[in-house]
Amino acid sequence: MEVTFIRHTSVDVPPGVCYGQSDVPLRDSFEQEAAITSENLKTYRPQGRDFDHVYTSPLSRCVRLATYCGYPDAEHDKRIMEINFGDWEMQKFDEISDPRLKEWYTDYMNVPATNGESFAMQYQRVASFLDELKEKEYAQVAIFAHGGVLICAQLYAGTVKPEEAFSALTPYENLITRFRPCEDDQRSFMCV
Repeated sequence: MEVTFIRHTSVDVPPGVCYGQSDVPLRDSFEQEAAITSENLKTYRPQGRDFDHVYTSPLSRCVRLATYCGYPDAEHDKRIMEINFGDWEMQKFDEISDPRLKEWYTDYMNVPATNGESFAMQYQRVASFLDELKEKEYAQVAIFAHGGVLICAQLYAGTVKPEEAFSALTPYENLITRFRPCEDDQRSFMCV
């Protein structure tokens, strides 16, 4: 099975705002960015046919791109949503007064946002999705998701180490990453 991940286009949110699972608008450049993504995606499709199955995060920024790329019926799965920042959603990071934020900055892997989740919690739900996906009989799958989900997938595939995770964040409009299960390890994927 080859799994192709596509990150949503850029969002219309001021820099420094924590938006996670908030359903935020896309920039006015959506059409141009989506056209580039759609064109790039054509080179990843199996020769002469389409993907066996397409998934999307239920957040509108992913659904809209999936629809633009020709997949209005993509299956929605909450496990591939962005990290939940709980009480911090839609606040500027430098204006969050919650004392827990300092703990999160020190150990975002394990410290959850107040009434939200940690990166480890997000990873567990993405890994659960990928574990289940590997049991399917698909040859080619496309997944429209978020930057955090793609980082989780790279960790799952073993292509990045946890301490390198956030330096592996791919830009919005040109992200298309493929994974294939490793022959010798039924849990891992490799980048192709």
